[in-house]
Order: sequence, then C-alpha cells, then structure tokens
Amino acid sequence: MNWPATTRYELEAAPGSLALVQDFVNTIPAGMPRGADLLADLVTAQAWLESALAEWSRSRSLSPETVSLGESDLVNLRGLRSTLVDLMRAVRAAPDEHQRGRVTVSAPSALRLDDAGQVHALPGGKGWRHLASILLIEMHEAQVADRWRRLKTCSNHRCSAAFFDRSRNNSRVWHDVTECGNRANLQAHRERRKAEGGPPG
Repeated sequence: MNWPATTRYELEAAPGSLALVQDFVNTIPAGMPRGADLLADLVTAQAWLESALAEWSRSRSLSPETVSLGESDLVNLRGLRSTLVDLMRAVRAAPDEHQRGRVTVSAPSALRLDDAGQVHALPGGKGWRHLASILLIEMHEAQVADRWRRLKTCSNHRCSAAFFDRSRNNSRVWHDVTECGNRANLQAHRERRKAEGGPPG
C-alpha cells in the first residue's frame, strides 16, 4: 500500500489500518532533511486526506470515505497531531505509567452488531471530527491487540518521523539507525570527549 505521508520518509507502514494513524502523524514536518507540513494549507491537507482515506478504506475492505475539510478543521487537526506526537513520546519515555482520568481528545462513534455477532466501531462526526473518530478507533484496536506500544516517533526530536517497531523486544528508538542513530551517537561521542577535556573528534 502507498500511504502518502509515510512513504515520503521511505518508512515501512504499520500493519493493517493502524497505518492511518502513522500516516497522520507523518504529515508533520519530519525526517532529515525535513519534509513539508501536509496540514499546512487546505489544498495540501485535503489531497493528503483523500489519498490516506483511500488507503485506509482498502485496508478495511470498505467503500471509500469522503471527508471535506474547512480552514477551522486544519487548526484542530494540527492540534490533534501534536497531541498524538506528545503521547507517543510519553509512552516511550514511561511505558508503564498510565495517566488515568485525563481526556485530551474525544470524537463521536457508534457500535454496530452484525449478523455474525461481531461488534464493529463506526466513525461519526464531520470534518476533522470524523477523521479523529477513525484515528481513535484504530488506536483503541491497536491497544487491544497490543500493537500500539510499537508505534513510535523517532527519538531525534528534530526528525520525529513515526515508525512501527517490528523488533522482537520493541527496542528501536530511531526511525533510521544510519541517519538519526549515527547523528545522535556522533553527538554523544563529541560531548563525552568535550567533558573529558579532549578534542571533539
């Protein structure tokens, strides 16, 4: 599948429809060098959304979703994106600490029981709230399946690209070890040399 925001950073998409959450986070200016903000203006944001929702619909075997955005939606989407980035960083920093009782985002949804006895969550709302509803449903399902903790942002905060950690022990911290990992290791080496009084080498 071709997730527009994630593909531009040459990252492997998260499994299944969770990739929509990853792609939404990757609309942020990220990577080295930094990509453009795909939520910077209405035309760019609408183009990203249509492409991403087409991929999401295919991953769910659903009819394509159509969501129209207005200028006020962009402000809310950028705020939601910032909240998710902060949340993903906090989970990585303290994975066993859960802050209960603090609702930062809410969106309408409904539950439907099908003929086979399966319960499905259906997104609701319009504009940015509809996308938020889809994202929260995907996050909830990823948490139930214990996949949410594997969706991370790069530890290089100048990068912050979102990636899915497929390592056995969930230990990856960089979206790309050769890019961001090597930069961080070189910086740490220089700081150690400086602290030891040697040349920064």
